[in-house]
Amino acid sequence: MIEARHLRVLRTVARTGSFSAAARELGCTQPAVSQQMRALERTVGTLLLVRTGRETRLTEAGEALVRHAAGILASLTAAEEEVAAIAGLRAGRVRLVSFPSASATLVPGVFAALRAEHPGVRMSLVEAQPPPSVEMLREGECEIALAYRYPEPAAGIAGTARAGSGAPDTGEEWGEDGLVVRPLLTDRLVGLLPRGHRLADAERVELAELAGESWIAGCPRCRRQLVRICERAGFTPRIDFATDDYPAAVGLVGAGLGVAVLSEMALEPVRLSGVRTVRIGPEVRREVVALTLPDLARVPVVAAVLDRLSAAARR
Repeated sequence: MIEARHLRVLRTVARTGSFSAAARELGCTQPAVSQQMRALERTVGTLLLVRTGRETRLTEAGEALVRHAAGILASLTAAEEEVAAIAGLRAGRVRLVSFPSASATLVPGVFAALRAEHPGVRMSLVEAQPPPSVEMLREGECEIALAYRYPEPAAGIAGTARAGSGAPDTGEEWGEDGLVVRPLLTDRLVGLLPRGHRLADAERVELAELAGESWIAGCPRCRRQLVRICERAGFTPRIDFATDDYPAAVGLVGAGLGVAVLSEMALEPVRLSGVRTVRIGPEVRREVVALTLPDLARVPVVAAVLDRLSAAARR
């Protein structure tokens, strides 16, 4: 394999016309130049230079290699500069896949701070729920995926689900094998009741007290979790409305069309008009995590975004 340092020496010899002149320009000894040229000739398997007295001239093969060396070394320099820019966060990109409530709360501040500090870094955001978002990470469609999971049933919830409810949602359905998992925060679920509801002024509402209500559910994964926690409380919820849009869910509750359970993160950017939030019992929390691959975690821009996500989650 031809080494770049040998090509640089060859170009210098061709330009200066002698080994000694090349050595002076390169800041090394004449024997060192000769040694490198012999090594290059052994690599390519042919003579590249002919010494005639004090002068050195290129053979036909040497002339061909010098012509190509210009482009090779220029491309290598450009590559070195681009890699240095990425390593120094002067360039690069990070593609983030996030679920909607994190997109509205964690992501904007993180991306704004990154853009202010490193304007050369390109950022993009696509929304997807886990597990599809995790599959996108594994398939190379993003560098970071934000996801959530319900690690264990909270205290007071029966450890065994009722028949038909399925296994507890622990995050195992999308798996963590081979992933770097950065825990960010714990997000509590709260109940949403119409302002005139009989339990709207209660400090805490047991889910069993809402067994006969009309329910408003969120995304399919959130819907499955709602069914699980209600079945653990002894009933199957009657879901009359389902929407992935959190303001729409709040609007339906505010209009008196039903009750809901949503995460505090989902409600943070939403105007709560006509609704009351109440603590629910048994308490349910979900863990929000950032996921990436081990090799990607060492990329400077990915590491920077992970650090900023952790800092944003602590606020």
